[in-house]
Amino acid sequence: MASQRNQMLLILLVLLILCFRTKAYYSPDLLGRIHQINQAGPYLGLVIPNKFEMNPLLDSPVFMADEDSPYIDISGRRFRIGTVMNHRVIAVMTGLGMINAGVTTQVLLGFFSVYGVIHFGTAGNANSGLHFGDVTIPRQWAHTGLWMWQKYGDGENDELPMEETGDYTRDIGYLNFANYSAPVGKHIDNLLNNLWFQPDEIFPVNGTPEAREHVFWIPVSQSYYELAQKIENVKLDSCVNSTCLSHEPRIVRVERGCSANIYVDNAAYRSFLHDEFNVTSFDMESAGVAMICQTEGMPFIAMRALVFEPTAEGSQEENKSGIFIEVATKNSVTAISQFINLLPSPRVQTFNLYADHVTDI
Repeated sequence: MASQRNQMLLILLVLLILCFRTKAYYSPDLLGRIHQINQAGPYLGLVIPNKFEMNPLLDSPVFMADEDSPYIDISGRRFRIGTVMNHRVIAVMTGLGMINAGVTTQVLLGFFSVYGVIHFGTAGNANSGLHFGDVTIPRQWAHTGLWMWQKYGDGENDELPMEETGDYTRDIGYLNFANYSAPVGKHIDNLLNNLWFQPDEIFPVNGTPEAREHVFWIPVSQSYYELAQKIENVKLDSCVNSTCLSHEPRIVRVERGCSANIYVDNAAYRSFLHDEFNVTSFDMESAGVAMICQTEGMPFIAMRALVFEPTAEGSQEENKSGIFIEVATKNSVTAISQFINLLPSPRVQTFNLYADHVTDI
């Protein structure tokens, strides 16, 4: 059986070599190395936004680089191979934003034998009940950067363009700019009018090709989310040298997080996200990773350490980010390493075009 599967994989590798003789050419040597790496799998995929958030993992004693193949470069990404808590992992940096996050995750799942994905890093905080350095684990993620911008003069009772055909909807929620005029409480009409939040279109791998499905809230793996409850009492760092936070950071499962290609440094919008959508953490990548995993049917979870307090602009609380950002990045690594330590070994393998994928059973 193993011999037959290996023959099938070699045939597919040859076909890939023929198919990729374009600008996106993948050499026979590269595909051969990918095959060898997958033979040692399956792996847990670790997806990280940037080097500042990735280096604490690489520098941590919990990460052990593979001696034979410490990394492989594909499509401008470096995939680092090693172990965390005796689980074989492939760690990769995405770069900034939703597109980079989605593309990197797709390359990871397309070429490697992966049985689950953990995304981690830092995030903004919209929840006044949580604080700098806390690690949040949302149950659901949304992309909050897809809008229908309503023309001035129309309101919440007016049908949106193409709403009748199912392209746009008023079911999710909207932002009315007039509600955020200064001074606070004084309603002044605004030419920017309303932004209506829209669901994304996805095309699941097990669905009908070209038959779209609309999704706004993407759930993480239920089994991963339940398992994460067991790390909520893990002790986290709170100090940089002799300077400490005024509270003990903690790991907390929350209901919702969101992402968009927007760096949010605005107290009013943070409040809106929390009040309208019950969002705690917000960032620029997690929903992109979640969307690809949802499309591919891959178990996924994200853990983000908070690096802002939900306070007004200019407050002293915001100055913590320059001092304690190291605490937050280390805490996110602590959370994911303790989570990985609880994961069972992968069991069920299924064949995929590029790799032997493993399902979460």
